[in-house]
Amino acid sequence: MLRSQFEEDLQNLHDKFEKMGNDVNVAISNSVRAFIDHDKSLAKEVIEADSEINAQELGLEKKSFEMIALQQPVTTDLRRIVTIMKASSDLERMGDHAVSIAKATIRLKGTKRVLSIEDEISDMATHVMGMVSSVLDAYIHTDSDKAITIAQSDRVTNDYFKSIYRHSIKAMEQDTETVIVGADYLQVAGYLERIGDYVCNICEWIIYLRTGKISELAATMHEDE
Repeated sequence: MLRSQFEEDLQNLHDKFEKMGNDVNVAISNSVRAFIDHDKSLAKEVIEADSEINAQELGLEKKSFEMIALQQPVTTDLRRIVTIMKASSDLERMGDHAVSIAKATIRLKGTKRVLSIEDEISDMATHVMGMVSSVLDAYIHTDSDKAITIAQSDRVTNDYFKSIYRHSIKAMEQDTETVIVGADYLQVAGYLERIGDYVCNICEWIIYLRTGKISELAATMHEDE
């Protein structure tokens, strides 16, 4: 394989990874909007679109293995391919959590709602989506400093989760009619918290891409809390 062909394939891999990341962020946005608005039609769209995200991840993995086998890249080129392969797996899991939020929407009945908690969930989702957008930008620019900053911002995600948990439990204790929806609030906040964790994983891969070293950012963040 000519070097020019390899570089073209590497750029295509890079572009497809970026598109997958943007598609995942749209899925997260739509799933939360569907949950807040009780929009079962939009929730079904999120679920149906997940097959494309899964196909993107499989395509990236297949092409990555193919390039490693045929070109036997070293140093920076190899790290770029490994980063895309590993980070695309994290993106795929984020998409799975968006589907879980969408499924929670479809399960919702005409239960009593707590709008203040739904506002918190919306704010939490906005923060998490910002993390996803930022980590894609950090990847594009191989910005390890930005990756560390993004991982540190996951503390805010965890704070949102703790607040939603506290308020949901309080609402359920005060009004038994909110027990079903309160349980859904806890689940959705949990899915968003996990998405934040996967963003931290990608931050770690960006640092690996830049330095060749594996960092445990998520563990460090939790130790500092």
